[in-house]
Amino acid sequence: KDMFLFNYGMPIEIQSNIIANTMKLKISHQYHDVENHPLSKSNKSHSKQPLKEAKEEPNTNSIEPPRKRQKVSNHNQNLNEIAQNNINSDTTTTIIESVMDNLPQNQNRSNGNNLAPSSTAIVAYNDNHNTSNQQLMRYKKKNKRRKPEWRRPWKPYKVIQGHMGWVGAVCVDPANEWFATGSADRTIKIWDLASGVLKLTLTGHISHVRGIGVSTKSPYMFSCSEDKQVRCWDLETNRVIRHYHGHLSGVYCLSLHPTLNILFTGGRDSTCRVWDIRTKAQIMVLSGHKHTVMTCKSQSYQPQVITGSMDKTIRTWDLRNNGKTLSVLTNHKKAIRSVAIHPTQYTFMSGGADNIKVWKCPSTQFMRNMNEKPMSIIDTLSVNEDNVLISGHQSGHIKFWDYLTGYKFQELRLDPQPGSLDSEAGIMASTFDITGKRLITCESDKTIKMFKEDLNATPETH
Repeated sequence: KDMFLFNYGMPIEIQSNIIANTMKLKISHQYHDVENHPLSKSNKSHSKQPLKEAKEEPNTNSIEPPRKRQKVSNHNQNLNEIAQNNINSDTTTTIIESVMDNLPQNQNRSNGNNLAPSSTAIVAYNDNHNTSNQQLMRYKKKNKRRKPEWRRPWKPYKVIQGHMGWVGAVCVDPANEWFATGSADRTIKIWDLASGVLKLTLTGHISHVRGIGVSTKSPYMFSCSEDKQVRCWDLETNRVIRHYHGHLSGVYCLSLHPTLNILFTGGRDSTCRVWDIRTKAQIMVLSGHKHTVMTCKSQSYQPQVITGSMDKTIRTWDLRNNGKTLSVLTNHKKAIRSVAIHPTQYTFMSGGADNIKVWKCPSTQFMRNMNEKPMSIIDTLSVNEDNVLISGHQSGHIKFWDYLTGYKFQELRLDPQPGSLDSEAGIMASTFDITGKRLITCESDKTIKMFKEDLNATPETH
């Protein structure tokens, strides 16, 4: 109805009595604590002096030295005297000092008659004081990054062919004699680590094999697949001896506890399930993620379980408290597909398309990012004892990082094998051997590539 009035769109008339009433309400509700403050009254009295009186004051050639601003830390000083001394210099600092002085303070040791300023006292800013510059220099020295050390470049020395599909899982034998790979051709192949010769092929899964783990306590190997199955293989008889049923959809990652007989699996049902290896019983279900759990890692110290999901979060779990969530890390802006635990330092890394982040255990406190952004999806992370961190990307790039400084010292992209598309050069999985001197990568061009350091390289040549 107001739309059809003759004065619609005209500016509203401002009434002075309404503005006066609103100002009174604002003063009574918001400024009633300092309305009767002695400094505010003295400011009003000074502001009401006419300008003519100031002009009629006699001019003196003598220039008075500037008065120093006083630090208010003694309760016995009179606030009115402080106001008279500092009212011409800066009234705001004295008001803040006097208000903070009335607050309860922790008294420090006294030097003579003056009390030392407490931790809650606010000190007036002095242009000639250099404490802020000193603190800034200390902060810069403390947060100064290390200079990266020169490292030998890595070079490929072997390409293994044999799978008929994308190779998406790899695990090295604890004795460092062989390694196993899982592929989209639904098979698990075991290769000799030294020669790269195929030793055994295991069949049984009916879909893409996503995760493989080898036990350090018993001759067992575990595998998970997109067919919802988790299997336990006896390496002495090369047969399946246990099945672990419970996942409602495909299983994407697998991890073994280093000291306990516990198996962790995560999948598309947004859960990480904990299994007893011997009894095949499901101990607990770690639920909380809102999307597919792409990676899970376990360690013997807290947090014992770390999971990364497509919902852009990382969760740590407490097994001692019925699998409750310890922390939820939401620093990433993209999906997390890989997590790696440092073998010697008490830290872990997480990789997303936005960045590679380093976290401190057990508080899961964020430490730093790598110096450069990956600019592509990271499918795998691996780190060895020499602090060499590698990231495998879907674009086919392998990036080598100095873990301590975050400096990228090498980047490789090898051509896919003949017969494959250029887009089939992605790095699906990677791992170092037990010594950390050899790197194994599984790629989407159906090959397995092995890398080692170039021993002939020197700082002058590379």
